[in-house]
Parts: sequence; structure tokens; C-alpha cells
Amino acid sequence: QVQVVESGGGLVQAGGSLRLSCAASGLTFRRYTMGWFRQAPGNEREFVAAISWIGGSPRYVDSVKGRFTISRDNAKNTVYLQMNSLKPEDTAVYYCAAKGGYDLRDITYDYWGQGTQVTVSS
Repeated sequence: QVQVVESGGGLVQAGGSLRLSCAASGLTFRRYTMGWFRQAPGNEREFVAAISWIGGSPRYVDSVKGRFTISRDNAKNTVYLQMNSLKPEDTAVYYCAAKGGYDLRDITYDYWGQGTQVTVSS
């Protein structure tokens, strides 16, 4: 049984930082591409960042480039999202997801977590 569990969300002031973690189990983590998505109230879920299992550069949505960094630790079956210079518009529920493919342009994922709330106050 595959489980994807996010943690690390919370309330932070604008300009602050948070690091989200996502632990995956029940799959061969080193063979899965991992992604982060977010959904703000009233909005559709949007892609934020992804990191492939085959290496190469991660992919980011333009609005977070230079502020967010995705990384993975295959020994810990964990992917991280370091979020710096946070803005109120980053407020959303952040979801972690896993897929077996390696094309970062494909945002169809197989497994999803329950999400963690990030709130950025102005």
C-alpha cells in the first residue's frame, strides 16, 4: 500500500521560510518522480515543482523560481520543498505526489498525499 505523507506546513510571515517534507512508502522511491502542487481557496490545484528519479534539473512554476527549491533524499524516501521569501499569494494547501514516469512536463501523477496547509501573513 502506497502512502504519501506531507509535513512542515504552518503559519509564517511574508518574507519568511518553511521547509515541507514528504515521506513516501510502499513504492520504490528511487524510481519515482516526485512533485509538489498547491491549491488555494477558490482556485484549481496548480503545479509547483518536480524532481525526476533519473536526475537532471528540477522543474518549477515561474512564480516560485528563485524562491523555492525541491530536493530528494532517496535513502530516506523523502522529498523536500524549501520555500524562501514567502509571499501571501503562496498561501495554499500543498500536496506531494509521486509518479513512475520521468517527464517533468507531464503533471499526471499516480499517488497523492493529503496535503499540508501553508499560510503566509502580510
